[in-house]
Amino acid sequence: MRHGLAHRKLNRTSEHRKAMFANMAASLIEHEQIVTTLPKAKELRPIMEKLVTLAKKGDLSSRRRAISKIRNKDMAKKLFDVLGPRYEERNGGYVRIMKAGFRHGDNAPMAVIELVERDEEARGKSDRERVAAELEVAEE
Repeated sequence: MRHGLAHRKLNRTSEHRKAMFANMAASLIEHEQIVTTLPKAKELRPIMEKLVTLAKKGDLSSRRRAISKIRNKDMAKKLFDVLGPRYEERNGGYVRIMKAGFRHGDNAPMAVIELVERDEEARGKSDRERVAAELEVAEE
């Protein structure tokens, strides 16, 4: 019987899965769009939906629960200061998954997972800022 087998194991230990989804959630909050495999995207969606719901609630207990889940205080700050107010009027459905073909190396199904009503400038913003800072240092 198949009782209580709700989620995919993704060929990882439970600690590895928790760490991977914490990192993926932090990346999705930072860039508001990431590319990953389809099964990982499908498993990440409920995690992100619950985090945005916590951000909408906005109290201290919710903030602590979100920090313990994503393990990144800067991304938790963005979650509560930017994303929570953005989705205040929306009743769920904060994440969109779009199929993106197959990976060349192993033919794994790929997907783009993104926040709906996302900020187009957020994707790669930290990388652009880092490169600009490096160029400034090199010019001096």
